Amino acid sequence: MKKKQLESKKLGKKLLFFVIFAYIIYVFIGQQKILDSYKGEQKYYSEQLSKQLAYQESLYCTSNNINSKEYIEEIAREKLDMYLPNERVYIDKGN
Repeated sequence: MKKKQLESKKLGKKLLFFVIFAYIIYVFIGQQKILDSYKGEQKYYSEQLSKQLAYQESLYCTSNNINSKEYIEEIAREKLDMYLPNERVYIDKGN
């Protein structure tokens, strides 16, 4: 009788160890998936940050040149289709 109880306890301990080990593996795999998603988000936000920093730099350069004669002429040509008197304008009919 004691022998069966002893074997039963050993089997119970082995089963408990296996269940705990399986749970640890399950948690580990779940955490790896979460970490991978966080790495993807970090990459996305790093790209967004670099884009915004480049945009900020272009705005800073524009703000420094906004009162220059060249910038005013460029905006007048591009956005308002205005040209200097006696200036030749070539139009590409292919486009």
